[in-house]
Parts: sequence; C-alpha cells; structure tokens
Amino acid sequence: MPGPELSVCICTHNRPEDVRLCLDGLRAQTLPAERWEILVVDSASAPAQAAALARMVADHGAARLIRLDIPGLSLARNAGAAAARAPWIAYLDDDAVPTADWGAQALAALAAPGAPPALLGGRVLPVWGAPLPGWWPPRLRGVLSIVEAAGAGAYRSPGLPRGLEPCGANLIVDVAALRAVGGFCPAIGRRGSLLLSDEEVHLARRLQAAGYRTRYDARLAVHHRIPASRLTPEWLLARLYWQGVSAVLTHRLLGERGAVWRELPRRMAVAALCAPTALLPRASTRLLGWRWRLAYALGFLRAALGPEGRGATAEWATADRATADGARDPETAVPGSLPRRLIPG
Repeated sequence: MPGPELSVCICTHNRPEDVRLCLDGLRAQTLPAERWEILVVDSASAPAQAAALARMVADHGAARLIRLDIPGLSLARNAGAAAARAPWIAYLDDDAVPTADWGAQALAALAAPGAPPALLGGRVLPVWGAPLPGWWPPRLRGVLSIVEAAGAGAYRSPGLPRGLEPCGANLIVDVAALRAVGGFCPAIGRRGSLLLSDEEVHLARRLQAAGYRTRYDARLAVHHRIPASRLTPEWLLARLYWQGVSAVLTHRLLGERGAVWRELPRRMAVAALCAPTALLPRASTRLLGWRWRLAYALGFLRAALGPEGRGATAEWATADRATADGARDPETAVPGSLPRRLIPG
C-alpha cells in the first residue's frame, strides 16, 4: 500500500484547544484520508496542557504525537519533517483552520505541469477575536500573519505584491529539499511567548539560493484566529521590536552583514528622533506611528550592536542542521543590553 502524499504538521505550545479546532478542520477535508497523515508536535507544553494534548491526539486515532522537551517553533517544525512519511510536509499554525478543499488544492498545485516548487505558500485569512482597532496602522496588518493576496506565481515575481513572503501558518515544503538545506534555523522563529520571526523567509531564501523554486498560490487558504490580546498597542510594539531583532539575525544568518551596516545609520537616526515617545505609557495609542518605528529601531540596534547578538549569530549560523535531539535552547541567540523600560513586551 502506498504511503501518504502529504504530511500535515501542527506545531503547538500550551494551546490544546486551538489544536482541537485545527483537527476539526482537517476532519472536514475533501481529500481522501489515505492520501495524507497528521503530525502534532508538542513544543514543550506545560504538564497539564501536554496531557490534554496527548489525550486529544489519542482520541483522534489518525494523528501521531511528537513530544519535545525544548521549546521553539523551528525545532518543532524540524522534528515534524524528521517524522514525515510523505514527500511533502504541510505546516499549519495551531490556531489556523484550513478550508475544506485545502489539502486537495495543495496536491493539485504540486501536481501541476512543470517542476513543482520546493516551497508553496497560500492565503492566511483573519478570524477576528475582536474588531481591528481604528488606530491600527494599515501597513502593519502583515504582522498579524495576514496574507490576502490573490493570484499565483513565484515569490518576488512582478505578478505578486511587493513584499509578499511565505507565512508558516500555511506553508508546504518538499521534505527532501528542506533536509538538504538544513531545515528551519532554530535561532529564529517563535519560542514560547518570544516574538522572534522570519524563519520562513530565511528558509525560502536558502532554498532559492540552492536553486529550488518557491511559489505562492491563493487557492490554498486557511482561516487564522487573531485573539483580542494581540490587538493592543503593547503587543504591536513588542511585535515590531522583535521584528527588528529578527531582521538583523536573518541578514546575518544569510551572510548579508553589509545589509545590516547599510541600514544601521537610518535606524540610529530613527531611534534618536523618536526616543522621547518612549516616555508615553505602553497602553497609549498616542503617537503610535512614531512609537512602532522606535520599537523596530531599538530591536534592530539591539541585535546589530549588542555583544551577545554578534556572537550568537555566528554560533547559530552553524545550527541550521540542528534537530530536536541535539539542539540547544537558543535563548542566547537573543542579544540584550538596553534598559528594560525601552524594550516592549
């Protein structure tokens, strides 16, 4: 009997109820069950949540549970790829629910004429836990992991919106290609409540550099829950701060140190210009356009100039092939020496 064509991987940390909703969405798939498998990777959940997740997966019957003792989304994704029995692995965030035809559309896109891409991304549509506040900057919808672009094509091609990048809430990767480039880098990506990001962008760039194709297809869609707790000035500033850290780490991991130094004067100027706004209460919406730019600049400067940042990037540049068995906790990959009151979140 042939094996599955698609391994669906849900990585989670302390959110069994979200996983339940995701599994419900997978039960509703039009794709025949024998064509795919389900992997649930528990990224070091607390004992109570881990027990609830284990019971849920056991009751499901068709899913397999993988337990990690070290938290980290990149580590969890690599563990899923190591356990996958299919040639393709489809990553879903635990708070994402795929449309009923998601699996069928994925395999159809991968079977289209021509060489299949090594990475295939799709739409991530918001399900609001509360209305998006009027003060939220329109240009920052993307930090909520919202991808609404129509159409299909290669990432960074003229036919798609500028700045469109893969999003791990809805991402399919060729397992052999993923292993060939060393998997997801554990220096970046979510870890517990830490908002490090860009591991999908880093992976896509490495795949492209190795000669693989990466592609976007809007027919692959998931609904992604956005809780009210993220729709606050505090969360937005924390997210932008860690985006600045992530940008520097990603550039360095790709060997693009020149890009960091070229951007550094601009970020220093922004930090100096916007510094007085740090005196405002974190929950305030006043001068938010200045404050989120300050948050990003401070994160960028922390990673670019902090002593731990320079050393940690060099150390983690060799960690791309780490797996859950041998990986270290990448806490040291996050530099830090700024006064705590200037660090959002």
